Amino acid sequence: MTYDLEERTAKFGEDIIKFCRLIETDIIIHPLITQLIRSATSVGANYMEANQASSKKDFKNKIRICQKEANETKHWLRMMANASPDRKQECRKLWEESHELTLIFAKISKSSNELKN
Repeated sequence: MTYDLEERTAKFGEDIIKFCRLIETDIIIHPLITQLIRSATSVGANYMEANQASSKKDFKNKIRICQKEANETKHWLRMMANASPDRKQECRKLWEESHELTLIFAKISKSSNELKN
């Protein structure tokens, strides 16, 4: 089985969208959903851009953005779990995937730095 990070990041974005569609919105939840969807879907978009990077520097920059967006998504999931306690378990599962992606992109970023030295 081949490992496809592009597919994994796309599925993560899709899972976040599906999750957000299930949540009843109010004045508190609506901006959280907006921020959550933006950061989560940005991970995959930036990874696709990294794969088409015009230089090693551009690649490293896009990978760092992937890492930052995955990390930011963890924050919004934490806020969502607080604002919608009945969805806490789902938030936790998505948070774990976001955390794994953060670690993966941190490793890629570190590896690309080591290649330079």
